[in-house]
Amino acid sequence: MTLLIMAAGSGSRYGGLKQFDGLGPNGEYLLEYTIFNAITAGFNHIVVIAKPANTVDIKAYLSQKLPEHIALTVLGQAISDVPEGFTAPENREKPWGTAHAVWTARAVIKTPFATVNADDYYGPEAFKDAGAFLNALPNAQTYGLVAYELSNTLSEYGTVSRGVCEVKDGALKDITERTKLIASGNEEATDEDSSLKFPLNTPVSMNFWLSTPFIFPAITARFKAFLSGENPEKGELYLPYIVAEQLEEQEVSVGVIPTSSQWFGLTYAQDKAAAKETLKALHESGVYPAELWKA
Repeated sequence: MTLLIMAAGSGSRYGGLKQFDGLGPNGEYLLEYTIFNAITAGFNHIVVIAKPANTVDIKAYLSQKLPEHIALTVLGQAISDVPEGFTAPENREKPWGTAHAVWTARAVIKTPFATVNADDYYGPEAFKDAGAFLNALPNAQTYGLVAYELSNTLSEYGTVSRGVCEVKDGALKDITERTKLIASGNEEATDEDSSLKFPLNTPVSMNFWLSTPFIFPAITARFKAFLSGENPEKGELYLPYIVAEQLEEQEVSVGVIPTSSQWFGLTYAQDKAAAKETLKALHESGVYPAELWKA
């Protein structure tokens, strides 16, 4: 099984490249825990999507850490990487978004795969459930989403962006990105953009998607439409948008895997201290060995 890690973000609210901030007791990056959890769950190919300027350093760093039987691919998410017949706008400055990050790996992923963010901690149990789901896929048109309860994904330091899920009989029916969610009491959260309120047990996406290579031509088609649209200079193409469109057009079905697995992320600079304390406690309690990659 393959794990794709999206690590090309800029971390504007965090104040730096949070995906490469040493948080573990030995300076481990958060994505190292993601890789460790994935390997433990049976994944054997790691694909990291990074800024082109960072690819050499990331590959050198991870190559000396990972077990020999694990395949590692590091790819740069290049603005110039667009479908044939198109060119990137000259004044485009930032990557095309999470759907494009996945599309960057279209030539190297040939089997079902999981996609996650580099700056989120998803927990070991979530990867075990994800691996079981991928191993039991009935066909290429079946995707999955590991969903967390909204209450477990909010920040005490400000608003967060989450994909709010509509689920029926264990299947995803719709997903809507809410970009300014904040706790507004003991039982609900409010999206400050729309003023809509959501129960704290609402399932949300943290970009832990389970898909097949069937998604690559779907991204290509929608990327072409996006580039032909009104705002190719600054707009972004988000992975949840691709899946939502595929759902609407009945191209795929998406099974939802609810998890109570621990999650935490790095949205704000203030999140760093709590993340370090949490990781330290996970090592001390035996969830992780004293040295993550001890030879």
